[in-house]
Amino acid sequence: MTKMPKLDAQEQLTASQKAAEKVLKEKEDARKERSEQVARQRALRRAKEAADTRAAEKVVAEKALSKVKKTRNLSKALQR
Repeated sequence: MTKMPKLDAQEQLTASQKAAEKVLKEKEDARKERSEQVARQRALRRAKEAADTRAAEKVVAEKALSKVKKTRNLSKALQR
């Protein structure tokens, strides 16, 4: 017995819709994964920038302290 054309067309439509939904879900999953990856990279970059800033501030503070110490030593030497 052959299938009725209407049922066959309905089955094809259903299969096509399922395939389209699957492709859409795959695209959405890929987009979400990429978005999460970008967010992780952004967080790492910000953490590195913060660490670099702290390191630079530490270097500046050490240079300033060194200048103060040199000035104190020089003034002590001049007082003698």
